Amino acid sequence: MNFWQKITGSDLTRDWQAFEARAAALPDDYRLAWEQIKAHLMPRADFTGRNLTPIVDGILGLLETTAADGQSAAEALGDDIPGFCAALAGEEGAKDFRDKWRAQLNRNVARKLSQLGG
Repeated sequence: MNFWQKITGSDLTRDWQAFEARAAALPDDYRLAWEQIKAHLMPRADFTGRNLTPIVDGILGLLETTAADGQSAAEALGDDIPGFCAALAGEEGAKDFRDKWRAQLNRNVARKLSQLGG
């Protein structure tokens, strides 16, 4: 990826178009699950969304493999898609807005306490 692609985000556009094309080839129940997965992963994106690219690629690989094996989306992902996404994103270190705000609050409180004590 060159500097211009990183600044403009054209690499991300290409990646997400490829992801959507892969998802479009999945059976109907998998496409519905894919839409839910995207909705639950997007709050965990950083400013550009680059942190989600490997996670989404892995999820689509799982969906493609299980669809090829003849499993339903419910068999592959379980009944708790939000929990699936949270567990997967948590393992990869993708933080949601609440995690980021909590860390910011903790830094601010620690800074204020150090100013009071010093």
